[in-house]
Amino acid sequence: MTVYIGVDFHSYEQTVAYCDERGGEVRYRQFLHSDKQSLKAFYRKFGDEAVVGVEATGCTWWFEKLLFENRAKLQIDDPRLIRRAALSRHKHDFRDAETILDLLVNDQFPRITPRSEQRREMLWMLDHRHFLVKKRTSIANTMQAFARSEGLDKFRLQTLKRQKELVDSVSTDMEQLIVGSRLSLYNELSREIAGFDVKLAEEAERDVRTKLLMTHPGVGVVTALALTHTLGDVRRFRRKEEVVAFVGLDPLEKSSGEKRRIGSISKHGSRLMRNLLGQAAQACRDPRIKAHYLQVSRRRGRPKAKVAAARKLLINCYVMLRDDISYEQFAIGGAKLACARGQER
Repeated sequence: MTVYIGVDFHSYEQTVAYCDERGGEVRYRQFLHSDKQSLKAFYRKFGDEAVVGVEATGCTWWFEKLLFENRAKLQIDDPRLIRRAALSRHKHDFRDAETILDLLVNDQFPRITPRSEQRREMLWMLDHRHFLVKKRTSIANTMQAFARSEGLDKFRLQTLKRQKELVDSVSTDMEQLIVGSRLSLYNELSREIAGFDVKLAEEAERDVRTKLLMTHPGVGVVTALALTHTLGDVRRFRRKEEVVAFVGLDPLEKSSGEKRRIGSISKHGSRLMRNLLGQAAQACRDPRIKAHYLQVSRRRGRPKAKVAAARKLLINCYVMLRDDISYEQFAIGGAKLACARGQER
């Protein structure tokens, strides 16, 4: 006998609404996540007969493992679609759990496919590396500002010779203490980032799809790994517009009547992915992406052109993954398509 359990999941607690197929009576429970024994006892009671529905959030890893240990079936949903399906405008934890339960019982649950443990760990590693890079960049910018105040030329902080020039330029003990501390942090962060780069390069060498993406100009190890593990199976996207919207590079439209207005991008997807695509698009030597960037920059300015180039690069990578082709094959196909269009005209 199947037992349906709707869970309104929060960071430190959860509210549960559950019922079985036979009786249909809805019961409610609340649990603190610090009380793991009560949680385990509750879900162990139902075992593999339980079908659990929960909204997608970033802190459910331990909860998924707990359900897996108790052989319960977990279904993860899109919070926006759940809210749209709510019958009442009132919102509190018990009502949210009951809404999830109703959708489960009526087989209308908007399921989404969760990432695997391997993909989660890889994205976590990429996010941590990005965090270290931002901290190192912040220190480098601060030291550049200090160098300008001392009348030094602009330089690259990575070289030991330039670091020595910066240390020699200080005039007081306090400045020497601060500059030495910041340089020490900078070098330590550089060593940490280099260690992560080695690990990421090993992971990229074992992944066929990542190596395929790295054939595209401007796409390095970090960007290729982020694309591979963020998008997952690209065949689940029916159109390129869905991929663009998934990453959050789709422009929002606010039109009414005869007025048509295209606003900023939605930013609904991965912030890390958008940042990496923007950097890769600037370093890209693909002639079509460069031409597109120049065309948009003349009309709309460089910031919008950077977003447009990142969007075009994302579409290129999507097509390469979908068709399982390298950049050389993709470029040949694009040239043939352009030639065919020219003949049609």
